[in-house]
Amino acid sequence: MGYTIKFSAHAARSFRKLPRQIQVRLYAAIEPLKDDPRLPGSEKLKGSNNAYRIRVGDYRVLYEIMDDELVVYIIETGHRREVYRSK
Repeated sequence: MGYTIKFSAHAARSFRKLPRQIQVRLYAAIEPLKDDPRLPGSEKLKGSNNAYRIRVGDYRVLYEIMDDELVVYIIETGHRREVYRSK
């Protein structure tokens, strides 16, 4: 059984604001996380036990893996110059 993909409210809002072409590319990168959330090319973020990121050109997808619930929780999506900034 695979993982479920869930977006935070902030990540869903920022995803919808992106151009359609970028949304398609990001969705194509997010979809395989259902089968394996620790894909080759994903990198664990420092300072967190279960946060990872994947790169899609100049865009990033930050997510947490909740193994006990089989959930991949998308925290943030956006351009690399903006996605790592704390709010």
